[in-house]
Amino acid sequence: MVSDIITPNNIGLFNENLRYEDPETIIKFGLKIAKKPVVTTSFGAYSAAILFAITQIKKNIQVIWCDTGYNTEATHIHANKLIKQLDLRIEIFAPKYTTAFLNTTFGVPTIDNPLHPVFAEKVKLEPFGRALKEHQPDVWFTNLRRYQTSYRENIGILSFSKDGILKVSPFYYFSETEIQAYIQKHQLPVELDYYDPVKAFQNRECGIHLNN
Repeated sequence: MVSDIITPNNIGLFNENLRYEDPETIIKFGLKIAKKPVVTTSFGAYSAAILFAITQIKKNIQVIWCDTGYNTEATHIHANKLIKQLDLRIEIFAPKYTTAFLNTTFGVPTIDNPLHPVFAEKVKLEPFGRALKEHQPDVWFTNLRRYQTSYRENIGILSFSKDGILKVSPFYYFSETEIQAYIQKHQLPVELDYYDPVKAFQNRECGIHLNN
């Protein structure tokens, strides 16, 4: 079990040891101790990096996409391209309510609107919680990077979710320039036309990582 190897008391040592390793080495480390690994994606701009890197090592890893129902057409085209190109084993989790119903009931509330937490729960947190409950992973690969939000600045390559799942972020220390270079090196697609109705701002947490 992962918890027999990495604990809250020693995770700092593992993070120090992995600090200067490349994403492939970090992924192999995570997979070595995992029994039920998953990788999550939003199919955002640089989503191809983590999906490419991990499927080169474990082709059939379970990919989870929580589709809010508010993604742009460009994002769906990008997602379909990557699903085919990388032959992803993907499962999509969507809100229990249609976008039309949500728009009529909530609109798209701003972050200072009292309805925003309820909206976020329905379009993102509930579907993601359902995904975790169904797959029950012990290792969760993410594309978190240190420089994206203030929350992410100190979590490290390895961190624990609130439920004790080991989160592994192979590109954690990559700058914007470095992630772009990785994408270009492997001739992967980028799609900047991305919209998250929960985040509101690019440097704000979407809620999934704050709540998990």
